[in-house]
Amino acid sequence: MIIRLKKDHTVICTSRKYREVIHLAKIRRLKVIIAGKHGGAEKYGKLNASISRMNRLSRVIKEASPDILISFCSPEAARIAYGFNIKHIAFQDSPHAEAVMRLTIPLVQKLLIPWVIPKKEFTKFGIDEKNIISYKAIDAAVIAKRKTSKKYSLRPDNRKKTILIRVEEEQAAYSSKNGRIISIIKAISEEFKNNNIIVLGRYSSQIKFLKKRFGRKITVLNKVVDGKKLLDNCSVFVGSGGTMTAEAALLGIPTISYNAVPNFIEKYLVRKKLVVRENSPGRMISIIKGFLSGADKKTKLKAKKTLTQMEDPYQKLVKVINSL
Repeated sequence: MIIRLKKDHTVICTSRKYREVIHLAKIRRLKVIIAGKHGGAEKYGKLNASISRMNRLSRVIKEASPDILISFCSPEAARIAYGFNIKHIAFQDSPHAEAVMRLTIPLVQKLLIPWVIPKKEFTKFGIDEKNIISYKAIDAAVIAKRKTSKKYSLRPDNRKKTILIRVEEEQAAYSSKNGRIISIIKAISEEFKNNNIIVLGRYSSQIKFLKKRFGRKITVLNKVVDGKKLLDNCSVFVGSGGTMTAEAALLGIPTISYNAVPNFIEKYLVRKKLVVRENSPGRMISIIKGFLSGADKKTKLKAKKTLTQMEDPYQKLVKVINSL
């Protein structure tokens, strides 16, 4: 969306210092102004980082003097926009992130959401229903439709089938931090020794822990990679039910969600039978065996049909920008 907006507008991109965002911006050659950092898992760290970020961001925005703000419900950006009387358009697909919703939604002029989420999930946080615009797509569809130049080259034996595991979010305010992923990785690494087991972590601390815990039984990726290029190499994806789970499902990759944080998007994909929900390591093993044997050959066709039926949210964004 940023690339498309730049054709007709001057676009300033800001972000806090967050491992995956910073590295992905470099991969996409996107110039980002860094203001503040991620506050970690603890409440004091989050609060302190938010205060510091608002201070830095206010100076950036005062100098840039933008006409409009587009965010994925950033509390700090929302407060700064409100202070400078800048119109704020937000995207959001995670009403379960209650802390962020309470700090952002009341200050938003227009909210764009996937059609599978009822508007009442957001009106309860302080926005009028008439200011919520639904689009017939889930956010991962935009990523799934994006064309990539070439596949990411994996280090493991490319002759073997690959199982990719995405570690759950553990530092968000809504995270349950129950750590079920360790038992899942353990079971998969023991059962599928003759396959490539790739684990994609979120934080440096997670990556360090996983390397120490599992050693050479699995491959823990050190660097941030383009998710779609990585998924192109996979035979099976196991995720926590977030964006990458949805992306894998829409690409037609046999996908299991261990549903770390129940959400509307994951429920929709399970209903469509593009995702299998399971958090028992034992039952997960049986499902993966079925996937690897090619038991469900209709997955790709079903995913392609679902993806084709989804609209481009960018068109809705342009209409909203013009209306403001």
